[in-house]
Amino acid sequence: MSWSDQISQFFRFEQLGTNYQTELLASLTIFMTTAPILIINAHILGNAVFLNETGDLFGQILVALVVCSATASILMGLLTNYPFALGPGTGIVALFTFSCILGMGMNWRLAFTAVLVEGLLCTALSISPFRRRLNDAIPNSLKQSMVVGLGLFLAYIALSGKAEAPSLGTGIIVASHATPTALGSLHQPVTMIGIFGILLTAILAAQRIKGGLLLGVLGTALMGWLWGAAPLPQSVFSLPQIPLDLFGQALFGIRYLTWSQLGNFVAVVFILLFVSLSDTVSSFNVLGQQVKRVKPDGELYRSKQAFLSNTLPTVLGALVGGVPVIPYLDSAAGVFEGGRSGFVAIAVAILSLMSLLFTPLFAAIPAFATAPVLIMIGVMMMSCVRFIDWNDLTEAIPAFLVILVMPLTFSVADGVAVGFVAHAAVNIGQGNKQRKLHSSLALAAISVAYFLLVK
Repeated sequence: MSWSDQISQFFRFEQLGTNYQTELLASLTIFMTTAPILIINAHILGNAVFLNETGDLFGQILVALVVCSATASILMGLLTNYPFALGPGTGIVALFTFSCILGMGMNWRLAFTAVLVEGLLCTALSISPFRRRLNDAIPNSLKQSMVVGLGLFLAYIALSGKAEAPSLGTGIIVASHATPTALGSLHQPVTMIGIFGILLTAILAAQRIKGGLLLGVLGTALMGWLWGAAPLPQSVFSLPQIPLDLFGQALFGIRYLTWSQLGNFVAVVFILLFVSLSDTVSSFNVLGQQVKRVKPDGELYRSKQAFLSNTLPTVLGALVGGVPVIPYLDSAAGVFEGGRSGFVAIAVAILSLMSLLFTPLFAAIPAFATAPVLIMIGVMMMSCVRFIDWNDLTEAIPAFLVILVMPLTFSVADGVAVGFVAHAAVNIGQGNKQRKLHSSLALAAISVAYFLLVK
């Protein structure tokens, strides 16, 4: 048996109805949509993690984030055979940077110690009965609303953002003086290119053209470069920087723990734990339904292995200078292209590691070029709205609030927490004693504690 046959047999290509060509296309599509995320995250983290001035550790931070992402994706591919890529999410990176480090005045080395503790706690919870109890505690209506809310969240990200440099978002939805948001200006070249990219990708996707999402990203980016709306790559090749100034700082960060910072340290661990679990549970629920590998009770098959693929790299990340890892919802783009096996996750990891040699090239992909893919993912996720029981207001109201709050607050954790609190409150108000509300009350209490600490 040849090595290619052995690989296809290991990843069960025949049973999953896939092949090398489809899996590689799905891998490239996911990589093209997630590569800019890692670069953006490195820039965000560089605002708080530096030696002499902000951004002086950008190269090292980027390598650390890519290593975390690649490790998590490889574990996901080997342990679960799911086509899910993982890595640090922009939301949790921003929370860690601006709220935990800068907001609380915490030394960044101590903050990495908090990530290490959070990763160890998450790993322990993943292999304990808590994982199953958490799944059972979340009502089906909230699980479905998380999928819909995340889809709208991604679509909102795709449409919003300033069209001016350096963000170069599509600017289709912008902030306004008269109203919180309004339609952006069609006189902005970036906005027009973003609209073109969305329409192009929609046409390709509707026709089920293989590689349509990837072509949408590349076509939009190319038009932006040719039009002069986005800067061309300054160079193609660069050597990655080994994160020597970050390595092991999580172990020595405990030296910066003082009595005055003890409360903040505990709060950071709790916040990261809640946000990580919220993002992870929501994302696995979304992606599991996309690949149709969810049990009747809503739990992902091989959920223990999936959670470990998520938590173990978080521990590694803390040691090399990374932040908590979550499943990338952009993986749904690969599923749309037909990706079905763990081969996709491993291929994305390899591409990510290789991309460190071509960082300037991938850094030049503007944010508006990924908007078409995010819109298509949002379309896919909206289908779950039909599984919510809208006739039962005790289920419909909390579900609606999750869908509404998640995109408007730009936070998965906020949307999930509001849903937990609303579900417990509505059911208690109805005097519904037949349902098991103990778990719901516990989740609501944790959500309230999260709001008190973060808001």
